[in-house]
Amino acid sequence: MIITGRNKRAIEDHFDRSIELELELERKHKDALLQEIKAISDLVNIQYVRQQTPKGLGHAILCAKNFVGNEPFAVLLGDDVVDAEEPCLKQLMQVFEEKGQTILGVQQVARENVNKYGIVSGEKLGEHLHLVKTLVEKPDVEIAPSNIAILGRYIITPDIFPILEQTEPGAGLEIQLTDALKELAKIKEVYAYEFSGCRYDVGDKLGFLKATVEMALKRPDLHDDFMEYLMSVTGNVEQIYCKRS
Repeated sequence: MIITGRNKRAIEDHFDRSIELELELERKHKDALLQEIKAISDLVNIQYVRQQTPKGLGHAILCAKNFVGNEPFAVLLGDDVVDAEEPCLKQLMQVFEEKGQTILGVQQVARENVNKYGIVSGEKLGEHLHLVKTLVEKPDVEIAPSNIAILGRYIITPDIFPILEQTEPGAGLEIQLTDALKELAKIKEVYAYEFSGCRYDVGDKLGFLKATVEMALKRPDLHDDFMEYLMSVTGNVEQIYCKRS
């Protein structure tokens, strides 16, 4: 299920069939591309719910209440991309199978960047696992309880919904999921798991560029030519910029 908003039809269109494109590829006998395009629309059955007003992540999750029902559910934020040998969500699922309670996907971030994230304060239970005591949404560097940041992956129990319904707007005048999770941690066990993998913030310009370059270099069909291109330009950036500006 995907929560969308106004003017975000591109997500729905991407996973829908493009009949005109399929017919054009078929006409040109580009069979490999045709099969790739068809595979996208057959990849998964996606349901969409529109968040009518941008009231924050907590509100967006509340929009999915009727769809989720009384089941635990995963939350994956689209602007957090994780490249891991074992998928990040699978790592969290393994912890959930053992604990049966809400699991937050976290990693340590640079101390000067804690004001960009929901930050965990808790008790360390093992090499990667923490029992959450409290959470702070985007704290100032001076008062942050740790540098352990929530990074766009969660498995949450349905206990969160009545809490979200009572959560007042917080940081940015939005209904913050972090605030609701903080309340949940007072009545239920909430865990934070430091997942393995490289996380990219593609909502950030530099993060988007890093993800694009590094993912491209992982593709066998692109690696050699792209690496050659990168090597050709890295020593002549100023010259290239002048030519294109």
